[in-house]
Amino acid sequence: MRTLYKAHSRTVYAFVLSRLRDPSRAEEILVDTMHEVWKHPDRFRGDSKFSTWLIGIARHKMLDALRAKGPEYEELDEELPEEDGESGFDRVAEQQQREGVRKCMDKLSDEHRECLHLAFYQDMSIAEVAAVQKIPENTVKTRLFHARQKIKNCLRLLLEGMA
Repeated sequence: MRTLYKAHSRTVYAFVLSRLRDPSRAEEILVDTMHEVWKHPDRFRGDSKFSTWLIGIARHKMLDALRAKGPEYEELDEELPEEDGESGFDRVAEQQQREGVRKCMDKLSDEHRECLHLAFYQDMSIAEVAAVQKIPENTVKTRLFHARQKIKNCLRLLLEGMA
């Protein structure tokens, strides 16, 4: 179990944190997810990669938490780490870019945001995203297309100072 936790905990935590933006709640869901795997390892049938199955469990636990808590989760500010040789201007520019992307991501529907996160941040294939979200692969492709278009338009408007 220790090896499993070391191999997958950061990925599961990052996935949950990206949705909840509550580090303590994300940690709780990570622990609940790992506990579920420990109690029922026989539920993994090998239909997908293990990481896909694990993210699916975390997703269900997270959705349960969201349903129970409602829209009360607050956004947490992320501080940029200090890096040697990086100027203050570079840090501010990078922070503005992150805030712009976050603002645009927040404008997406939950389904589109999750789909985009799984595909690009978790590096899952179309089939894996479809398995996690329990939707057809063509729906994943459509969601990704529309999400990218919305992000592109939102970022363009931000750069033009209109959003």
